[in-house]
Amino acid sequence: MSKKILFMGTPDYATKIFEEILNSSYTIVGLFTQPDKPVGRKQLITAPHIKQFCLNNNLTFPIFQPEKLRGNPEAKKQIEDLNPDFIIVAAYGQILPREILDIAPCINLHASLLPKYRGASPIQESLLNDDEFTGVTSMLMEEGLDSGDILGLQYLKITSDMEVSEAFSKLSEIAAKLTITTLDNFENIKPKKQNNSLVSFCKKIKKEYGEVDFTSAKKLYLKYKAYSYWPGVFLHEGLKLRDITLLENFSENKEGEILDFDETGLTIGCLKGSLKIKTLQSPSKKAVSSSDYIRGQRLQRRDILI
Repeated sequence: MSKKILFMGTPDYATKIFEEILNSSYTIVGLFTQPDKPVGRKQLITAPHIKQFCLNNNLTFPIFQPEKLRGNPEAKKQIEDLNPDFIIVAAYGQILPREILDIAPCINLHASLLPKYRGASPIQESLLNDDEFTGVTSMLMEEGLDSGDILGLQYLKITSDMEVSEAFSKLSEIAAKLTITTLDNFENIKPKKQNNSLVSFCKKIKKEYGEVDFTSAKKLYLKYKAYSYWPGVFLHEGLKLRDITLLENFSENKEGEILDFDETGLTIGCLKGSLKIKTLQSPSKKAVSSSDYIRGQRLQRRDILI
């Protein structure tokens, strides 16, 4: 008889793992995900990515969307009634309380090489810090934040031009495979304690984190790689910078100096280094090519982009 899985997850990273379990020998008996939320300027009530996947594919098992798990006896009873053999958690968005952790082994698929980058934004943090590698850790959950014993690790090399969307995609594929490997070998895995001397944390990303300046081309580019999906990178005045390439990180220039521009993009100088920017977007306006923006603003070489 196949093992029964209760899955807890919310964004597309979780959906990929969820889909892998669906196509395996394991049986999903229910899904916990975050409540539907208003999204965009029109504040349309939108289902989490994983719930929408279930609706699109006419999946019939129960879906639960509690506002909170802690101190929620109804949610606890719902899980107990499902009688899962394992609870698989991936980017769910809530910390599981002890009364749920005790129901069945809870395995989290965290998108970092723990104990590095415990918390909400490990993929972005690895890009911000220009790490050579990132990866996924499967771990037994406990009451602390991503502090449980390690069951398995899988590495991903970060290429020089890898942006956050590509990293998310590759890591979700790695996490999906690692989930099945962990479940298949669970009885024979000896959990490994995390090295507390190497612990680091990352926070939930706020919109203001995307503000940049032209002091360091490398730092700006790393922010772009980490935040290109959301919130993007933008100057203090609100001008959004898109489709960015790091040219070099050693030249000395005026901050924001227009070094060159043509149909392929805008070359901009930083106090250290230079960048190529293909697309710009003024506040409340459509994105345009950098060359069109420069012409529209009547800017010339050696002017300062503001």
